[in-house]
Amino acid sequence: MVSQLESVNTSEIIYPERDGNPMADNTVQFRWITTIKANLDWLFTKDEQVFVAGDLLWYPLEGNNKKRQAPDVMVVFRRPKGDRGSYQQWKEDNIAPQVVFEILSPGNTQKEMNRKLLFYERHGVEEYYIYDPDKNDFSGLLRNGKELEIIEEIDNWISPRLGIRFQLAEPELMIYHPDGQLFSSYTEEKEKAEQERQRAEQEHQRAEKLATKLRELGINPEDI
Repeated sequence: MVSQLESVNTSEIIYPERDGNPMADNTVQFRWITTIKANLDWLFTKDEQVFVAGDLLWYPLEGNNKKRQAPDVMVVFRRPKGDRGSYQQWKEDNIAPQVVFEILSPGNTQKEMNRKLLFYERHGVEEYYIYDPDKNDFSGLLRNGKELEIIEEIDNWISPRLGIRFQLAEPELMIYHPDGQLFSSYTEEKEKAEQERQRAEQEHQRAEKLATKLRELGINPEDI
């Protein structure tokens, strides 16, 4: 009877999808969050068993809707892509996010960041990266047993899980894909796509002009 009661109570618990906090406090923080999230989406676009999310509430324990965090970006291996209102770990084969990113803003306090570190350490995060774009300060922690330990040599560090490389530079951190391509923003990707579209259009126009000249000379372009 007791176990039945506990089961009913657990099923009735609501896990909110929002914590009332904004995704970002300013445009710089937002740009970094979206850039990292988008590039990791592109990196793992062909792997259906890698879930990437931004500002998604993670509940590690069933029955406890107070214990939660919303990493700015998190990556979960061995979990399928797809929309979620929150990441309820017990519904995800009890797999914790392996990699998390936090992008700092002036509003972040040391107490808040200490609390996040303890949460990530206790609940199984393997790699934890923190970037303060205002100070251009980047640090990382790597799991060693039950603890997350500071990565002492972070410059040109390659993430064991993601394969991406972090380079300390001025005026801001540089992150590279495994193939050496620099992480780019959504705006930069749009510009690249537009440039590629224009290049393809120009190639098409040149091919049409050449075909027209060949026909004027009595030559069928399709015979060449």
